[in-house]
Amino acid sequence: MLPELKIYNTLTKTMERIQPVEPGLLKMYVCGPTVYDSTHVGHGRAYVMYDVFKRYLNSRGYHVIHVMNITDIDDKIINRARDENRDWMEIVETYTKEYLEALNSLNVQVDHHPRVTQHIDEIIEFIQKLIERGHAYVTPSGSVYFDVNTYEDYGRLSGRLVKEAWSQEPDFLSEKKNPYDFALWKAAKPGEPFWESPWGKGRPGWHIECSVMSTRYLGERFDIHGGGTDLIFPHHENERAQSESALGSKPWVSVWMHVGMLMVGADKMSKSLKNIVPIKEVVKKWGGRTLRYWYLMSHYRKPVSFSEESLEIASEQLKRLNQVSSLLQKLGKEAVEPHKASDEDLKILRSLLKTHYSFHAALSEDFNTPEAVASLNEFTTIVFRDIQHNPKYILVNTAFRILREFDNVFGVLETPPEALVEEDVDSYIKILVDVRKELRNRKMYDLADMIRSELGRLGVTLSDKGPETTWIRVKKQALNK
Repeated sequence: MLPELKIYNTLTKTMERIQPVEPGLLKMYVCGPTVYDSTHVGHGRAYVMYDVFKRYLNSRGYHVIHVMNITDIDDKIINRARDENRDWMEIVETYTKEYLEALNSLNVQVDHHPRVTQHIDEIIEFIQKLIERGHAYVTPSGSVYFDVNTYEDYGRLSGRLVKEAWSQEPDFLSEKKNPYDFALWKAAKPGEPFWESPWGKGRPGWHIECSVMSTRYLGERFDIHGGGTDLIFPHHENERAQSESALGSKPWVSVWMHVGMLMVGADKMSKSLKNIVPIKEVVKKWGGRTLRYWYLMSHYRKPVSFSEESLEIASEQLKRLNQVSSLLQKLGKEAVEPHKASDEDLKILRSLLKTHYSFHAALSEDFNTPEAVASLNEFTTIVFRDIQHNPKYILVNTAFRILREFDNVFGVLETPPEALVEEDVDSYIKILVDVRKELRNRKMYDLADMIRSELGRLGVTLSDKGPETTWIRVKKQALNK
């Protein structure tokens, strides 16, 4: 039996069991990019970690819905367009394309990518609900703010329990009731893009978009909300406040999950600090699968330092893993079935199964990918040391199945392993048996005997009774030798 799944919840600061809101279904929302600049390796860490987390949950029998937004209207987009004398939509399309290319290079798959500008009506409706319930107010300028004092649990997610630590959006202090209130709708300034609303021309604030889009696609309660640790305050704190206030769903999210920062020296990698390394540059030099593997070598909650030396280590380990995959493909065509496993074979088999269990044990305990990587490296050692020159079918087949399961989760092999035994092999055998029957009818016994001999070598025993032939497969082995 596999270990129980547990994950660290940023809100409660405890390890918690995965308990789906809906049986068998896990709904996960992850904050995506603001598309005003190149996608960098710090972003990529979060995207890969949530993709692998989703894959692991799928492997444990859950159906996971993975939604990640694209913020395509924001102050940063408007400012960049102004600085470069370009249309803001041109900025958006340029960096959205680059972001999607980065995901593809990292083998990251997302079920749905909602864009903010496609959900303006839903955002206005959500804000109106907050106003009607007394949680938001309209200013004379036409902006709308969330009144933080109306939400009693504010600050618990981030651990900021005193109001002095809540101050945000200082540029708008003059029109806010409190220095810690935050914008839901921003009145349009001259030359800025805008949409019509009950409060005048404007555009959404940053935080409201994720509440609206996550709720639209995942429901008023869902299982996992993710992002980087830099989003805990104010973004996720504000999302939680406005969502639970508007919807009355407590908890709105079961588990808050956050990925640690990628560091460059003593600083986090950040566009504002101008120390970013674009994903496309790293992929060009090292390959997307190497970068993906490198992310998995560190625990998702811990900060990690970016360095060429650590990427070199990841590259060597991944190269070895790809060699194991190729070796097992080859051995699958050569493996023999002795019909009795020796004591040494059983010892090797137990070692393989131990790596399988330890892989699951690591990922079940707060998604500990470095421990899972250690299990994968031990698995690689076993294959090279104990199976390469002892290709018994039970060992090769078990190793191959374990490797496929590992890579279904990690998604790092350049060529995912194909099945050793074809699923429709029986129909292929039947065709050969029918051809042999026709050859016998034509008295072409030499060719008929050759088919019998070759099938026998591959573990298929034929039995002739008069003009009819029956067959059984006594040994599971590929037919494409």
